Amino acid sequence: MKRYILASLLVGASLSCKEKFIDLQPISDMNAGNFYKTEQDMNQAVMSPYASLRDVYNQLYIYTGEIRSDNTTFSWVPGSSKDMTSIDNFGDVLLSDNQNILDLWNRSFVTILRANIVLDKIDAVPFRDEKLKSQYKAEARFLRALVYFWLVRVYGDVPKVDKQLSVQEAYTLGRVSTEEIYNFIVDDLKFAEANLPGTYASNDKGRVTLGGAKGLLAKVYMTMAGYPLKKGASHYALAEAKALEIINNPQYSLVADYKTLFSVTNKNSSESLFEVQYKKGGTTTGSPWSNDFAPRFSNKEVVLVGDKSGFNAPTPSMSAAYEVGDPRKAISMSDGYVSDPGGTRINEKYVKKYYDVSFSVTPDNDNNWIELRLADVYLLYSEALVRQGKQQQTALIYLNKIRQRARNTAGAAAGAVPDYAPFTSDAAFLLAIEKERRIELAFENHRWFDLVRTERAKDVMSQEQKEQNGFNPASWNDNMLLFPIPLQVIQSNPEKIKQNPGY
Repeated sequence: MKRYILASLLVGASLSCKEKFIDLQPISDMNAGNFYKTEQDMNQAVMSPYASLRDVYNQLYIYTGEIRSDNTTFSWVPGSSKDMTSIDNFGDVLLSDNQNILDLWNRSFVTILRANIVLDKIDAVPFRDEKLKSQYKAEARFLRALVYFWLVRVYGDVPKVDKQLSVQEAYTLGRVSTEEIYNFIVDDLKFAEANLPGTYASNDKGRVTLGGAKGLLAKVYMTMAGYPLKKGASHYALAEAKALEIINNPQYSLVADYKTLFSVTNKNSSESLFEVQYKKGGTTTGSPWSNDFAPRFSNKEVVLVGDKSGFNAPTPSMSAAYEVGDPRKAISMSDGYVSDPGGTRINEKYVKKYYDVSFSVTPDNDNNWIELRLADVYLLYSEALVRQGKQQQTALIYLNKIRQRARNTAGAAAGAVPDYAPFTSDAAFLLAIEKERRIELAFENHRWFDLVRTERAKDVMSQEQKEQNGFNPASWNDNMLLFPIPLQVIQSNPEKIKQNPGY
């Protein structure tokens, strides 16, 4: 029996978490059959899929959301791994034995496993408050839906796993259609929406709320409306309605200053719908990005403590996309730094949106990853209206709200980031929204999936690949819209798991 058979789906995987949500610390042996006895046991079990999100958000989702797009690139030096460069450079062959692609698959399914354990065990546990039991189920189903939303956009058809599996059961699983997975995601999110609270007490801040479920559901509907399902007007209408529910909720508002939004002192802000929680301090729960994104040969000019990796470097086209005087550029990225010692200008671009001072040489920072926020919803709402050919004035209001916040942010040049005037065509309006999403949500893992769902990937990426110095020549093929199924997964179950076209 080959060891790669959907290994992360199986019941034998271990779990980890701690009682208090914000501590984010591991506890072992939580999949033992005699563990699940009390409400507190189940609360600890719910923490486990939250904790395992860090394993995919640390780097793996960045590969597919940002580096695959025209936003960022690997900062290469001789000898860079093909496992990295082939994700970035469409002229390199992206092989199915790519370790990053395998890790993304396995670690994503670990989170699904952990959510399924909660759902499988919870009904046998007595609760004094049945509403709390439903909340825990809703949290598990939201987290399962979130990870499946990543998997279906990265790989297309994937196995549908809605319970713990024995080894024998794992061998019976094949890939199910993309549409079936999306319907599964929608069902989970509707349940989450019906059973999650709007807010939590301070000790539980960071758990998913009703707003998080609504926000992800709006985004799922927008994606279903576009490529590859092309559900069109019906799902743009669903996305519009769901986004408006969030917009009309007084609990949520744009943070006044764009820079403040990403400060480690302002986590889980009024703009945030869902964040992956991190906490530095030598407990293995810190985030790596401040160090990972710093130029690899910099000293203390960029980050004061810790190693640097030069990972996820902005492209020239990303740098050029910002309007003159837009303060979001200096907050989000830099075109270079001045060496110390030496005083020489080093023109190496890097992401600076996630700055913090590491607790140790090994990257250990306090930044959360903001997965869903109100600005994203504003722009989705605006786009949904335009794609239905209605209410251009309302759509323009929400596009311009994003720009208004930008020009009111400290560091904006006088007259910078003006409001858009009414557009003469829906096509021009949609391109403006696309550009605003690129700028506003830069380096937040949205760009590649925006290009895919809007069927703009071919045009944008064909041009981007020509402009990137050192890239091998590439001819576009629509097979590039998906990643390969990991070779080890296919070899473990060749009768059931087949490869994506072109790999």
